[in-house]
Amino acid sequence: MSKFAVRVDAAVSALGSGGSAGLDENDFIDASRLVYDGVREIRRAVLMNRTSDDLDTDTEFEPVEDMTMETRSRSSAHTGEHGVDEYPDISGITNAREAMRKMTEEDKRKILQQVELFRREKMTFDNEVAKWDDAGNDIIMLAKHMCMIMLEMTDFTRGRGPLKTTMDVINAAKKISEAGTKLDKLTREIAEQCPESSTKQDLLAYLQRIALYCHQIQITSKVKADVQNISGELIVSGLDSATSLIQAAKNLMNAVVLTVKASYVASTKYTRQGTIASPIVVWRMKAPEKKPLIRPEKPEEVRAKVRRGSQKKQPSPIHALAEFQSPADNV
Repeated sequence: MSKFAVRVDAAVSALGSGGSAGLDENDFIDASRLVYDGVREIRRAVLMNRTSDDLDTDTEFEPVEDMTMETRSRSSAHTGEHGVDEYPDISGITNAREAMRKMTEEDKRKILQQVELFRREKMTFDNEVAKWDDAGNDIIMLAKHMCMIMLEMTDFTRGRGPLKTTMDVINAAKKISEAGTKLDKLTREIAEQCPESSTKQDLLAYLQRIALYCHQIQITSKVKADVQNISGELIVSGLDSATSLIQAAKNLMNAVVLTVKASYVASTKYTRQGTIASPIVVWRMKAPEKKPLIRPEKPEEVRAKVRRGSQKKQPSPIHALAEFQSPADNV
């Protein structure tokens, strides 16, 4: 950016003096391209990180009709309660997600504090779980699936995300419980092949936590936000249920992370004599993202005019030899 500013100042000064002989057009074009490339990369990064969950209103984003099941959330893909008016006696609010948006600023601030704690736990989840390849490892697949649903539930408490009605949240809680049951069954098979050790005891204790927090999420998801119209002002009271839901999701995510780590240790470090040789799950690190070996050619560079750059001409061999003098010439 500083290089571009210097070139602009030089161009303005040259034009003001009535001459442009000292301007280097190629140098000015290169400086402008650096600024353009930087702005384009920033815009691309923002668009790639921007999802429908980050939008504040439904009118900002129109969902694609042919969106596949892989790109949609499994928890919200099967809900069909979006057309039900949960608050028929209240005008301006039709579902629980809209009610969450009408909460007071103080309640929103308290919910945001709990969400920040959940995001910290999500960072731990990404460091410990997302590094594993889910191909051939159902434990990692179930853990990622549960994490995805928990993210949607926390977005719901802020009035965002694909979950709209209370029934959507209840169905999402049921899916978390089903995934937790499958995770419990699969992990217990690993524990059975593990000899008696502290790792086995810890693994079984973590499974009990998962069952407990799944049950808490099911209970808190059924609590509907209460909306009252007092003197034309909407009063939404759902802070306790929202914070309880976020805390249960955070605790569940922590239990899932501990279960994954203990399962890895139990299935790779401790093996009982005479057990089946084939592993229950395959623990393999996720391969890093592939990067191109060569820099891709930009479309605008293909259509750009080829300008001849300034380069130093190589002297001919005759002129180069003429620079040397023989000893006889010095005499």
